[in-house]
Amino acid sequence: MMMIKPKIEILSTGDEVLYGQITDTNAAWLSNYLFEQGYLVTSRLTIGDNLQQLTESLQQRSRQNDVLIVNGGLGPTSDDLTAQAAAQASGEKLILFPQWLAEMENYFAQRNQAMPSSNIKQAMLPQSAIILDNPIGTACGFRMMINQCVIYFTPGVPSEFKRMVSEQIVPDLQKQFPVKYRPLCYRLTIMGRSESDLANEIETRLTVPAGISIGYRSAMPKIEIKLTADQYLQSTMDKLWRELKELVKDNLLYEGTTGLASLVSQLLMQHQQTLIIIEQFTAGLIAYALYHAHAPIVHSEVLSSDQDVNSTLAQLRQRYPQAIILALHDVDQRSGQFKLQLLTPKHNHIYQLRYQGRRYSIDIEQAIFSAVGHDTLRRYLLGLPLIGNNYWLEVIN
Repeated sequence: MMMIKPKIEILSTGDEVLYGQITDTNAAWLSNYLFEQGYLVTSRLTIGDNLQQLTESLQQRSRQNDVLIVNGGLGPTSDDLTAQAAAQASGEKLILFPQWLAEMENYFAQRNQAMPSSNIKQAMLPQSAIILDNPIGTACGFRMMINQCVIYFTPGVPSEFKRMVSEQIVPDLQKQFPVKYRPLCYRLTIMGRSESDLANEIETRLTVPAGISIGYRSAMPKIEIKLTADQYLQSTMDKLWRELKELVKDNLLYEGTTGLASLVSQLLMQHQQTLIIIEQFTAGLIAYALYHAHAPIVHSEVLSSDQDVNSTLAQLRQRYPQAIILALHDVDQRSGQFKLQLLTPKHNHIYQLRYQGRRYSIDIEQAIFSAVGHDTLRRYLLGLPLIGNNYWLEVIN
């Protein structure tokens, strides 16, 4: 069987998406999910709630692609225009699909509700449409062909959309466009180097074989490095991966997509260690990320700039003698100086540090300081020097 890589485009709909009033998380998730299944999205397009533009886009984009995945506009309200646009683009009529009308009536009956008449619209589909089931909502998806392009129409609600994609659309794609090799994607995250300096060293010292691509994604203070290739290049990619990790080992935070807070949480549980977090300036960000990662935190507190940190720490040490205490305090925003304190059952480590990098908005600087706190915990639990090699962080004392 010939393996064909289809041209796949995502077409997102809705004024709120087009105008940036909501983030298009569905398109981002879909691009990554299809990549994991061996399919590459070649382009993405967003169209507002305009019937003529939707119709023209379906006609034009169906001539340029093998697969279109359209998201949104299948609801019961007047601005839900996708089914009507699909009918006009294909030259078909909208007809009532009794089987979906019955599904919706049953959906409401199970909830002891009468179905509003406006929902009938969701059972009006182009004549050639093949229904895609939606077991958790009233907006069915559907599939049809326009200009020899397979088009999948999907609801905008993320939970409904993701289930429809994973359970129905991808299996259908796999039948029509079977994948021989799934792509490999290796990721690691570092902190403490600039993206340009990092890229220059990698490109100077490593040879990236043909078929393997390397990419960078920077979100201060971290940089993600990603290697991608087809599965048949795995042995070559594994060798390059080992070389890359050796090159960045002094700044490496974690591999994969675990996340720094999740790694710290795992290490705390492995060491059967509890944690206390005391913060000034970072507004609880250090604790929040660790709570979200289910870290064994027994106490966390955000102190105002005029509160006595030392007395608070003394009381907490007496109350929790075996816990690790991380305190980030005495922050001087003008000079960038701050204190980072790690109290273990046996030692009290105090560092006077200075952030000497580019100045950012307060929320980004809070994220930077929080990452330093998380990394200090990671380093302690791994038996590493407590302060990492960060070009933007000076150890004063």
